[in-house]
Amino acid sequence: MTEIDFKAEVAARREDLLADLFSLLKINSERDDSQATPEAPFGPGPVAALQAFLDLAARDGYATQNVDNYAGHFTYGDDLPDDAEVLGIFAHMDVVPAGSGWDSAPYAPEIRDGKLYARGASDDKGPTMACYYGLKILKELKLPLTKKIRFIAGTDEESGWGDMAYYFDHVGLPAPDFGFSPDAEFPIINGEKGNITEYLHIDGENTGAVHLHRLIGGLRENMVPESATAVLSGALDDLTVKFAAFAGRYADKHLRLETEIGTDGRVTVVLHGRSAHGAMPEKGVNGVTYLAKFLDEIGVVSPFTKIAGTILLEDHAGEKLGVAFKDEKMGALSMNAGVFKFEDTSSDNTIALNFRYPQGTDADTIRKVLAKLPGVSSVTKSEHEHTPHYVPMTDPLVSTLLSVYEKQTGLKGHEQIIGGGTFGRLLKRGVAFGAMFPGDVDTMHQANEFIPVDVLLRAAAIYAEAIYELAK
Repeated sequence: MTEIDFKAEVAARREDLLADLFSLLKINSERDDSQATPEAPFGPGPVAALQAFLDLAARDGYATQNVDNYAGHFTYGDDLPDDAEVLGIFAHMDVVPAGSGWDSAPYAPEIRDGKLYARGASDDKGPTMACYYGLKILKELKLPLTKKIRFIAGTDEESGWGDMAYYFDHVGLPAPDFGFSPDAEFPIINGEKGNITEYLHIDGENTGAVHLHRLIGGLRENMVPESATAVLSGALDDLTVKFAAFAGRYADKHLRLETEIGTDGRVTVVLHGRSAHGAMPEKGVNGVTYLAKFLDEIGVVSPFTKIAGTILLEDHAGEKLGVAFKDEKMGALSMNAGVFKFEDTSSDNTIALNFRYPQGTDADTIRKVLAKLPGVSSVTKSEHEHTPHYVPMTDPLVSTLLSVYEKQTGLKGHEQIIGGGTFGRLLKRGVAFGAMFPGDVDTMHQANEFIPVDVLLRAAAIYAEAIYELAK
């Protein structure tokens, strides 16, 4: 058959693609447990985004299925035999909290200097729409396929993956035979480290000349906390002068402190760092650990701040924690201290540590070490855990995707193993594929998240040809 110019096909649909993407990006689909109901298991935002996506699919002629607002899908190739193999494409409509520090409204998408800014632009609504249009091209060109394609959108990827657990239990269909998720980077992600959050439980002991009433920070376990808030009383003379000296020692971190004196005489301080994806904590500045370090230096005496400000400060590999581990193929363990909650009246204050660990260690091994930390009364684990995942380079799924990537980019493909977790690991033969290209700036989970429009279009062309090659 005639060679298809997938890039030209994408270019012809550029404005439609952007219009559909804008409609999704305008929806605040952060998880909100305070508004969760049986009809909105993760709050109203993720449901609204899921339904908007399924409405686009219905508009384009697909029969859609919404599985109780947890997840939904549509299938292309319903006319194929029942025993035809199924290619699964896994995307997600939920986003991490927008946080602060944006130059534009996070849910008012806009293009500036060729970059599309909005929460979800790169994680994962932008890549989802690029992939959707890749399939749309095949449908509109009526290209013959031998495999069915099930496009699945979830609503809880950024938290506990409760959406996919429920979906597979209730959808009434077998899992796809193989598949990919457009939720990472090119050339491919065929390996992912294990992922577990472990919680340090610490009492409210607090005996210093500066009394710590409260310390909180962190929006999600898989985000570096961009800021921290503490409420203090006691010997607080020259607080701003002391912080200036402290910040000067860490000038490259660009720490900033705000203070406010309350009517009760207590002082509230807010330290600003920089957020980043929890899989790459070294790219952020953990506001809580730096504030805890500062509090220790000005007179707070507490196991909580000692752990947060001494052991956890810049301990991205878990070396000071004593859990560092490295595997030859999968690389090193990483740790993100994501959520901190301390009240001096509580006997159960917590620090949530999110670990991305390679094969060779495991969550229980990590827990046993953490339990020995001074001041820690107990350690518990999150309900959901992902063990290490790997699909070999010899698998036709991997080799086909890399072949398409090489053909369209002229770049050599290679395997990659990451600390991030994607829906690609939902299948034994599942990987992540795009949409970031080598050298792209990663703004996932950060303020001013963006995706360059040309990257979106390049990715759509790759997705179109990749789906075709996998399913023809």
